[in-house]
Amino acid sequence: MTPHQQVVAASIALLMLAGVLELVRRRTLRIEYSWLWIIAILGLLALILSSNLLIGLTRVIGAVDSTSTVFMFAFVFLVCICIHFTVKISQLTNQVKKLTQQLAILEAEKTTLERGQVAGESATPTE
Repeated sequence: MTPHQQVVAASIALLMLAGVLELVRRRTLRIEYSWLWIIAILGLLALILSSNLLIGLTRVIGAVDSTSTVFMFAFVFLVCICIHFTVKISQLTNQVKKLTQQLAILEAEKTTLERGQVAGESATPTE
């Protein structure tokens, strides 16, 4: 990477880090998910600032340019995040289905009990 590319990429990574920390501070992003982003951003900064590491990884994966290596790792990270969120969405969907079923059962029991009380009141003789 040229020095100009390093400065731009490092600036973007630092802005992303500041954004993630601000989202955590505002309680918009949960801490459990912020660690994923913080580690990814720090890894990206390590690749950007350590040219030897970046060049070595570029040779290992067979990329032509070091910027391709950075983008490849960013792409792999985003795919992993998408898989993680898909698993979470699936778990939440199952949880919502289970809660909906439990709520329907409770409402049916409540209706049955209410009908039983109304029928019991009308069957009792009044004085």
